[in-house]
Amino acid sequence: MSIIKRLFGESIQKMKKEDTSHDEENKITLPFSSSLDKNIHQIEQLFKECDDLIKRKFPIGENKSVWAYIAYIDSMVDRQVIEQSILEPLIIGVRQVLPKLEEVQKSLMDFIKDGGMATAEISTVQTLEDVCTAILSGDTAILLEDNAEALIISTRGWPNRGVQEPDAEGVVRGSKEGFSESLRVNTVLIRRRIRDTKLKVKQMRVGTRSKTDIAILYLDDVVRPDILQELMQRMQDFRVDGILDSGQLEQWIEDDWKSPFPQMQVTQRPDKTASAILEGRIAIIVDNSPFVLLVPTTLNCFFQSSEDFYERWQIMSFVRIIRYGAAFLATVLPGLYIALTLYHPAMIPTNLMLSIAISRKGVPFPVIVEILIMEIAFELLREAGIRLPEPIGSTIGIVGGIIIGQAAVEANIVSPIIVIIVSLTAISSFSIPSNSLAVAFRLTKYLVILLSSIFGLYGFLLGILILLTHLSTLKSFNIPYLAPYAALPPLYQDDIKDSLLRLPSFLLTKRPIFARPDQRIRTRKAESKKKK
Repeated sequence: MSIIKRLFGESIQKMKKEDTSHDEENKITLPFSSSLDKNIHQIEQLFKECDDLIKRKFPIGENKSVWAYIAYIDSMVDRQVIEQSILEPLIIGVRQVLPKLEEVQKSLMDFIKDGGMATAEISTVQTLEDVCTAILSGDTAILLEDNAEALIISTRGWPNRGVQEPDAEGVVRGSKEGFSESLRVNTVLIRRRIRDTKLKVKQMRVGTRSKTDIAILYLDDVVRPDILQELMQRMQDFRVDGILDSGQLEQWIEDDWKSPFPQMQVTQRPDKTASAILEGRIAIIVDNSPFVLLVPTTLNCFFQSSEDFYERWQIMSFVRIIRYGAAFLATVLPGLYIALTLYHPAMIPTNLMLSIAISRKGVPFPVIVEILIMEIAFELLREAGIRLPEPIGSTIGIVGGIIIGQAAVEANIVSPIIVIIVSLTAISSFSIPSNSLAVAFRLTKYLVILLSSIFGLYGFLLGILILLTHLSTLKSFNIPYLAPYAALPPLYQDDIKDSLLRLPSFLLTKRPIFARPDQRIRTRKAESKKKK
């Protein structure tokens, strides 16, 4: 392990040095001049062979006394805003008041910033790199003669698929809104649910080439400062060419990259994100991704669904028990079957053992090979169903599973009990609300199968012990992964009310351990007025 760590450590240090030098090479070092023609030449050289760049130089004022230059990317802007809020005030409005500006000796740049345009979001930049970044982000840049700075006007209006129902986290009762690929649309969906000035939105850019916008949302008076500081530090500890999805960012800032278990929760639901923020957690929104990251997280969070808090507590407590049981079966059922049938048949009831023996008559393969054949077949069907179009994918998953299972039994390749075991395992994995956690359990299932086939029931127990030991060592931003089940009672005694069982809402008076200690209280009973 020390050799592996040393090799990986050297690779990471070398990668950081290469990324730093690469970052320096990609910086635009051309100076920003007060000469309009020189700035135009530099911009057009940088955007050479970029036919989607719309640019125009036009006069302002009488007798073409002042010239301006406008540049933006086609189809990334709102054309109506450009024509009505930018070009019309510049060409017509400014021309009418330009003589007055000369009388009071007020610069055209200051006049435009102080209200010469019918738009609110205007900023200035002094470097050519900032101008190019703004143009590539969907904003419009305006350059004026004799000014060593440029005006950046927010005109973003690129197409997006809008707010649709999330396909990965469906619920019977609750909001049908889901995140989209637009960063600003996603922040608005959360703002609608948390109308508090304490909700802070910190925005940054990641990626030396992609310059992906990332928004970090949290409640300023509820979030723990140490967790927020740790997150911000991790965001600055790496350099990468581009971040195209939140899944890439997750792998860069997670605690333990060697673990198959997710250390950040992923969601498509705004209501789930708002609920997490109210608990003191932090939401990370990545532009161009409909999946939002929630940190920190625990294993218990992955078994919770938005619907848990919209239905009655008795029903949802029963459903949660089913989810935990399904996760257990998805991990251990094939391994337990192998251990009992190969090494400990005496532990199986006689009638059941006879039925298993009769069903395996004529099967040429050992039990472990049968299990692997059917497991791999179901994995292939699952992957094929995802890649194919939705109507065809669901049909392939159902019909393909039935046909392959029946054909394998009739051909005496596998026994019927194996088809039942593998089918129950697959159904159990589908019952886990989080796909990331379900994939992790699917992977650890093969570890249990391997140990059970070698050591029998002892290997089965060893596999469970390894799994529990690994989960107990995991942390998510210094929060124990198995909290509140494997943590000190004084800290997590209230979190147990919303774990395996979901107690009534009026008993959930405190926020989870994610929140700062002085903000744990979130529910109070209103004091009734005494009658005189």
